[in-house]
Amino acid sequence: MPALTLIEAVTQALAYEMANDPSVVVLGEDVGVNGGVFRATVGLQARFGAERVIDTPLDETTIAGLTVGLATQGMKPIAEAQFEGFIYPMIDHIACHATRMRHRTRGRLTCPMVLRAPWGGGIRAPEHHSEANEALFTHMPGLRVVIPSSPSRAYGLLLAAIRDPDPVIWFEPKRIYRQYKEEVPDDGEALPLDVCFVLREGRDATVVTWGAQVKECLEAAELLSAEGIEIEVIDVATLKPLDFDTIHESVRKTGRCVIVHEAPRNGAVGAEIAARLAEEAMFDLVAPVKRVSGYDIPIPLFRLEMEYLPSVKRIADGVRGVMGYR
Repeated sequence: MPALTLIEAVTQALAYEMANDPSVVVLGEDVGVNGGVFRATVGLQARFGAERVIDTPLDETTIAGLTVGLATQGMKPIAEAQFEGFIYPMIDHIACHATRMRHRTRGRLTCPMVLRAPWGGGIRAPEHHSEANEALFTHMPGLRVVIPSSPSRAYGLLLAAIRDPDPVIWFEPKRIYRQYKEEVPDDGEALPLDVCFVLREGRDATVVTWGAQVKECLEAAELLSAEGIEIEVIDVATLKPLDFDTIHESVRKTGRCVIVHEAPRNGAVGAEIAARLAEEAMFDLVAPVKRVSGYDIPIPLFRLEMEYLPSVKRIADGVRGVMGYR
């Protein structure tokens, strides 16, 4: 069984599905000859041909429109935005067409497309290359929004996203593209969408997170364990629709919740989770919900980039804060 990085697991999932479903096509800027800016599609054009791995013009609007058109006509397109900050020109086609196709046609047409984008900060990139803009898409009815946090979850969740009959926004946390490896069997087994993953059991506080921040949260859990504080770490994975039941079940046990994300604080997915806890779990809480997040500014250039992203210390301090309530 091969040990793969997250980016290699993405490539493996794409290759598996293309080999087993001729309706799957890949398209985007430089995805063919060059294998993509991060090499997520390396080798696919040589294996499946230029008609199924399509190098497009540098035009995100056209890529999105073409993807919607292909999806409504029996194909399963997987489009790539080179960076999450380049996705904004695509929003018109996503919001006005992809999300509404099933409803607009009363189920006659669906839109089984996946829009992939490298996502988040931590790689010393310039403006528009380091954003965490997932909240824009969780606000759109008709979309799934998925962010994997490990090679094995990237493989299984991407297979599920490609097989889903409705549009999926698929963000890949590029900070951990090549950070570590896991054994990932190429068996075609999908993981369930719309489900949170409990990565660590704990009794004292629940930490809810997604994407690259999972790593810091697990490191904070080890640090706090040495202090006698045992936290439960939940990887949301599918941000829309949200598996709130798993989060609520954990908070019912621990009584405390810290939400960690690198997106700006205001209006983020963390605010939605906190609101749901206030509405549905208030009497299970013994402390206010705490958010540890990015700041309400554009992510800074690399000298201050890691000061912007939630650190192990900030996460641990957040947990210590809610532990002060008894």
